[in-house]
Amino acid sequence: MSATPAPVDKSQAGRDARQYHIGIAPGEVSSVALLPGDPFRVPLVAEFLTDVRDVAHNREHRTMTGWYKGRHITATSTGMGCPSTAIAVEELARVGVTSVIRVGSSAGLQSGIAPGDLLVSEGSYRMDGTTDAYVPRGFPSLPDAELTLALARNAERIAAAAGTRAYTGISTSSDAFYAETPQLIGELNAMGILNMEMEASAMFVVARLRGMRAGMVCAASSNLVDGASVYGDSKQALKEGWMHSIEAALDTAAELAL
Repeated sequence: MSATPAPVDKSQAGRDARQYHIGIAPGEVSSVALLPGDPFRVPLVAEFLTDVRDVAHNREHRTMTGWYKGRHITATSTGMGCPSTAIAVEELARVGVTSVIRVGSSAGLQSGIAPGDLLVSEGSYRMDGTTDAYVPRGFPSLPDAELTLALARNAERIAAAAGTRAYTGISTSSDAFYAETPQLIGELNAMGILNMEMEASAMFVVARLRGMRAGMVCAASSNLVDGASVYGDSKQALKEGWMHSIEAALDTAAELAL
């Protein structure tokens, strides 16, 4: 009789090989990766780099590499939401990435945050479902402390030079963009949550479980409390904020030799 097939162990599948979703093989990227959500923002990271090389583009995951202040840098898009972010971080870990920094957009939840301001996360309130598959509900979703302090310093410096502001606080990661009701926004504001986005909790949890360092610096796209919306006239401010967040992440990667 033939042996009963064993179930696939996804913790081991695809190791030391070209990754199924991001399309990258070991040796093709650096030890640090900046993670925008949108694949079309990966070239914005490349604008800061020299000796830029396209590595792969499969589904929502686009990857480019280059050099910044003597450090080899990778940029890989995660797509929208925690499921695709978890996949990207898992597969980046398998090809040798040891540090990840999310750069992207996020909505402010405290009065006064303006489009283009920089938002550094000290931890993410888990409103997603992906991390529940990894850890119990009480498990904290936290970035690397040294990396976060460096991101905050660089964000404050860059924002001050640009005439904008930088904030540091607890963020939240939500799964359902259009299900974020005024009631929910009010509750999060009352809890002191700084900003809302869709990826950081998965990035923080997966990075922690895989022995990676992680941090996040985002540009404010809107303010859900004050009513400043990306659907209005804030798109230019947001694009400038993206560039400032990328610069803060790159300077942090260079400073800490990630």
